[in-house]
Amino acid sequence: MKSKSFWVFMLVLSVFLVACTESEDESAQPEGNTEHNTEEINNDTDNDTNENESDKENNGSVKVLENVAEIPQVTNGFIQQQKGPYAGVDVRDDHLEDDVMEDVQQLEPLPENASEEELNRYFDYLYSLVAEDFPDPQDTIKKWEFGSFGNPDLPDSRYHFKENYNVEVLLDASGSMGTYIGEKTMMQIAKESINDFMKQVPEEANVSFRVYGHKGTGSDSDKKMSCEAIEQVYGYAPYKEDEFQKELDKIEPAGWTPLSDALKKAKDSLSEFDAENNTNLIYVVSDGVETCGGDPVKVAESLSDSNAQPIMNIIGFNIGSDAQKQLKEMADASGGVFATANNQDELEEEFNRAEEVLEAWEDWKDDALRDLDHTRVENSFDITSVSNEWGLKNTEQYNNLSRLTRIFEDEGIINREQRKEFYSKRNDVRDSIDEAQEEVVSELENISATNIEETKKSIKEKYDNQTEN
Repeated sequence: MKSKSFWVFMLVLSVFLVACTESEDESAQPEGNTEHNTEEINNDTDNDTNENESDKENNGSVKVLENVAEIPQVTNGFIQQQKGPYAGVDVRDDHLEDDVMEDVQQLEPLPENASEEELNRYFDYLYSLVAEDFPDPQDTIKKWEFGSFGNPDLPDSRYHFKENYNVEVLLDASGSMGTYIGEKTMMQIAKESINDFMKQVPEEANVSFRVYGHKGTGSDSDKKMSCEAIEQVYGYAPYKEDEFQKELDKIEPAGWTPLSDALKKAKDSLSEFDAENNTNLIYVVSDGVETCGGDPVKVAESLSDSNAQPIMNIIGFNIGSDAQKQLKEMADASGGVFATANNQDELEEEFNRAEEVLEAWEDWKDDALRDLDHTRVENSFDITSVSNEWGLKNTEQYNNLSRLTRIFEDEGIINREQRKEFYSKRNDVRDSIDEAQEEVVSELENISATNIEETKKSIKEKYDNQTEN
């Protein structure tokens, strides 16, 4: 009986153990599946992360390209394009290497199967880095008008000779004027050029010299003091070399650029010289944009509407694209003349134009036809100069496009086939600018010839009438 009970007990125990084992196996299986599923989830997460990182990279390139303008297709587009940070310099220059690399690496590599639109946008970005500042023929035309000072047939009465002559020079004395060009600072060059110009002013003329931003430093703590630093250090009075030089020597580059308020002060001083009896000139020499919160374009426009109606001559001295845009807008708003100068010779050349006007004011020639022949020659020189500058800048831009394309390839931004595509686009740009250059030269030649012939006819008619009378 005991034996039978034992075997029954063993049978029940076996069944229980098998059941427990199966239960453990079943409970272990989900654990194994969980591990496998976890690996799958992790793999999916990694894939999502890679896709997100890729999206971020692509989005990074898209963000960089958002504000990049398309390459111009017409003449006016090249004239108005924003000057690139490496215009006029060799992008391979060792001093620029870090900056160039930083700009190049803003972009992610182009896909091998990049679309034409993607290729164009990347080349647009490359172009924006080296885009040159091509001469605006309107600036040359304004210079011709300024050079015809005194001619009573000019439609703008500001250019007619008046009984009195007043000249004010405004000089930017912000800290950046301490930058060296060769062996001299920009401030030294500006002061020498201004003094040489003042020496040529007729004794009867009144001159004024106003400086701004010449106190404090470029730090935020000095901003208020520097922005309020606007001082008429000479005039209005006839030029006296010793007194003028004494004031000039005191000026050193210092702080911020309160250009707008400086123009307001000049406007106030000129208010006593009405345009009916006075020829009024303002020269602004600046190397940068307004930094004190003013609106110099608006003030420049108000000057043209004032009773003094001065002719503004704005010289951008060794300027960047932002300053060029603002200073040119000032000239346009005031109906004045804008020019750029990158060294002492070019700055003195701009003041020489004014010296010619001053000489003409002193001695208005009777032989108008002879002067007209001289004007024809001078205009032809100006046209040649504009043409040469277009050609030179086109060559410099072409070379930089080639160099930067190579750098793009070396840095893995584009591949060999895409480099060939970029070279083709580079050639198209060069050809477009060649055509634009021809158009600009042709327009200037036509305007010069038309104006001279009309003036010549007018002079002959006057002389014929005088003879008949």
